[in-house]
Amino acid sequence: SDHLENIYGYLMKYTNLVTGWQYRFFVLNNDAGLLEYFVNEQSRHLKPRGTLQLAGAVISPSDEDSHTFTVNAASGEQYKLRATDAKERQHWVSRLQICTQHHTEAIGKNNPPLKSRSFSLASQGSANSPGVQRRPSQNAVSFFSVGHHRLPTGKRVPIMQPDHLVDVREMMSQAEGQQRDLIRSIECLPVSGHLTSLDQDLLMLKATSMATMNCLNDCFHILQLQHASQQKGSLPAGTGISWLDPKISLANHFKNGAAQNFPAEINKPASVREEQSAAEPCQLTREPEEINPDEELEDISDDKEDDLGAVEEQRSVILHLLSQLKLGMDLTRVVLPTFILEKRSLLEMYADFMSHPDLFIAITNGSTPEERMIRFVEYYLTSFHEGRKGAIAKKPYNPIIGETFHCSWRMPKSDVATDAGSNFSAHSPSEQATKDLEGQTEMDYYTVKFVAEQVSHHPPVSGFYAECVERKMCVNAHVWTKSKFLGMSIGVTMVGEGLLSLLEHGEEYTFSLPCAYARSILTVPWVELGGKVNINCVKTGYSASINFHTKPFYGGKLHRVTGEVKQNTTNTVVCRVQGEWNSVLEFTYSNGETKCVDLTKLSVTRKRVRPLEKQGPFESRRLWQHVTESLRDGDIDKATEHKRALEERQRNEERLRAETETPWCTKYFLKEGDGWVYHKPLWKTVSAAQTQQTDIN
Repeated sequence: SDHLENIYGYLMKYTNLVTGWQYRFFVLNNDAGLLEYFVNEQSRHLKPRGTLQLAGAVISPSDEDSHTFTVNAASGEQYKLRATDAKERQHWVSRLQICTQHHTEAIGKNNPPLKSRSFSLASQGSANSPGVQRRPSQNAVSFFSVGHHRLPTGKRVPIMQPDHLVDVREMMSQAEGQQRDLIRSIECLPVSGHLTSLDQDLLMLKATSMATMNCLNDCFHILQLQHASQQKGSLPAGTGISWLDPKISLANHFKNGAAQNFPAEINKPASVREEQSAAEPCQLTREPEEINPDEELEDISDDKEDDLGAVEEQRSVILHLLSQLKLGMDLTRVVLPTFILEKRSLLEMYADFMSHPDLFIAITNGSTPEERMIRFVEYYLTSFHEGRKGAIAKKPYNPIIGETFHCSWRMPKSDVATDAGSNFSAHSPSEQATKDLEGQTEMDYYTVKFVAEQVSHHPPVSGFYAECVERKMCVNAHVWTKSKFLGMSIGVTMVGEGLLSLLEHGEEYTFSLPCAYARSILTVPWVELGGKVNINCVKTGYSASINFHTKPFYGGKLHRVTGEVKQNTTNTVVCRVQGEWNSVLEFTYSNGETKCVDLTKLSVTRKRVRPLEKQGPFESRRLWQHVTESLRDGDIDKATEHKRALEERQRNEERLRAETETPWCTKYFLKEGDGWVYHKPLWKTVSAAQTQQTDIN
């Protein structure tokens, strides 16, 4: 009781994607067991803007940083809050946990366990019980007793006590049994006829019933955590509520004719047997290889993903897969159907973000730090449109560990903006995007080289690096793709950081990547970007903040992006940007000038790639060539066969390394701290060359 002091102060509260974080004045009322907040301290005498009942709540420090924490009330309401530093967060968390424990225990003492209720499933679950004798006039709502009932004014909903968790578990066990019976009944139906096991309504029923049970299990898990906090005191720092593992193995649930039955080994094509054979030993393939750009040819493939094709035909398989997933589930280890794949690897997708090399090279041509930061923002925002292949959301291949991708771009020097004018002035219309470099010497164009490597399988981490030696600039990045199931969409968080180095100016720009979402996965899937990214240059003091806005539930525009470039020392905004990241962007500068850029009309420089016969066995296009060819031919079964062979080989190699305790050897990237860095970055080679020149002089 000595620690039950009322505390108050300012915290940041997360509202939504549009509003973001806002400062609010919070008051912890220990006597009432309430957390209240006001717009500011001056309005404290007014009615609170919001109130949380702390009895039964869970206070969880966030693992995303040292300042953030969440308050999860028993009612289901949540506050996501942020303190100014780790010390202040600990102060609030400890006081909130003490208050929560005190009032939760008080409720338990003042409210003895309730008597068994006549409406419990335990007393109604038997087949002979009158409660389950359904009359023909009953509908589903009345049968399951689902509805909204208004409580008498002034009465509160009783909070369920830990003593009743045994009753809840018994009810849920019976509900799970009934749900399993439902699934079996559907799966026992014939695959053809008037009512089949592949009926879309029945598949949707399977999906929703499974999702409902998974959701109930998660809620029960939260109740168990609260029970533990009551018995053992407040939860230890860092405790959070994690999603439970799926109760049913996905691998065993491709039934109803959707199972992927592969032919026996003797009937497999030679290409599949080759994919399943053991790869070359690590030490033979892990030596870095210097790629000669002269061996690379302009890429003529054009695999736009604008056709639903097999996605429409395989909708029943998608529904069946969804019935095995649950909200928040990590999809990293889930094998998704082949027909939703793009015809390229994720590593090649990262390369396609570099399809405007003229804008990339033009960054270092900026005459001032301000102009260079603005040019980088312009390049950054124009990269996402071409990185997506068409409007349909399909998934690139998950790279195999050790997989690499190489390419380059040749850019005529005359097409790169050099003065302080528009960064886009050198662009020709899109129909003239393929530039003719025949007859030009090496002195007439710049070369941008790109290499990417899958450096880790679990977690899936990719490293990529690009450089223009002539302009002494390079970019290094590592990305960990974390994908989650969100109901009718899939979210992918791009965890990692990139570093752009302009060696001529001694400047380094750090940047992050937005989250990506595949929406409407049951109808026409489409891609949306969301989240806030930051670009910073410590040396010059310039920074940029860019918001990718997801579409609100009602109204609003798709693919909206806003941002601003600031001089941190003076807090002066020197450029603002708004528009859509896949169509038109409008830049407004500090001098009042504005510029609109239509991304659909920007010229695209085709990348140059070595022919398949010159590529190594772990290079993306050669590694996935049989999967890609089968997808182009529309042969989904054959593509699945080749994909499965590659994945089996990867699992076998991983198992062998674990048994022999042999670490994986990367080829081009080295682990440095939490990130991955190219083994021979330009900043090292330029520095070494300058040192050597100094020694000669």
